[in-house]
Amino acid sequence: MQLLIVIVNYRTAGLAIDCLISLAREMTAIDAKVVVVEADSGDGSEGVIREAIEANMWSSWCELQTLDRNGGFAFGNNLAISVLPELPPYVMLLNPDTVVRAGAVRALVEFMDANERVGIAGSRLEDPDGTPQRSAFRFPSVLSELEGGLRFGPASRLMERWVVAPPVPDHACAVDWVAGASMIIRREVFADIGVLDEQYFMYFEEVDFCLRASRAGWTCKYVPESRVVHLVGQSSGVTTKTDRPKRRPAYWFESRRRYFVKNHGRFYAAIADVAWTMGFTIWRFRRAIQRKPDRDPPKLLRDFILNSSILNRY
Repeated sequence: MQLLIVIVNYRTAGLAIDCLISLAREMTAIDAKVVVVEADSGDGSEGVIREAIEANMWSSWCELQTLDRNGGFAFGNNLAISVLPELPPYVMLLNPDTVVRAGAVRALVEFMDANERVGIAGSRLEDPDGTPQRSAFRFPSVLSELEGGLRFGPASRLMERWVVAPPVPDHACAVDWVAGASMIIRREVFADIGVLDEQYFMYFEEVDFCLRASRAGWTCKYVPESRVVHLVGQSSGVTTKTDRPKRRPAYWFESRRRYFVKNHGRFYAAIADVAWTMGFTIWRFRRAIQRKPDRDPPKLLRDFILNSSILNRY
């Protein structure tokens, strides 16, 4: 086996099956195994996915593993990775709310085969109509938090080097981190730094993992030849491209706080919190004065402050 593909499902059985349908086309070109981890959805997802695997005769390359609790994205992926007696050369993490374009998986594998010092690579994520999504990123910092809260064009141009989500590249290039919705990891990276940090329930776990890999000397690359449709927000319900987002869940703030405190210390995390709060407060005043539409999650500023590293322990 050359590649293990892991899909963690929580109450998205229909999407997971669509993802498997798209993967079925790829199985003829690569030696891969797919593991769907059913994270105790409690909505019948296990039976629906199992039936689809049997009805479509996917069992030669796909299996279903079940959890007795939903421990989050890292927890589910780690289960599939840890039960194998030996990892294949590559592990691919894939969201259930994705559909892989033809050749997308093969493109990642071939890229990794040709670039031995690349430890992690990510796909070009896109809308169903082919519009690219930002999926190649820089590591968060104090200045990126200020810019993200402020949302002011001239300031963003001044802080261009620190913007977390720069314009989408049109060629393969080195980046700080790639989206966990579709990322491939070399086996040796796990040997060097271990698995994903399960203290993250969801969000920031792939940022943390890529930072740990970078500190261990591994390069992360963005590979636009690997095209994957990402139905934004269908898996987590946190983000959306059309409607106003729902109130941001506590685990998002907890994950963000953990990332900054764990990797940069409490003092740096506090400065990052202050930077975002200042920027966002200015933005809210400007939005009200200019009568711009309110597309922020409800009670975002209040929730951010209550969940900040200043008011909470690591």
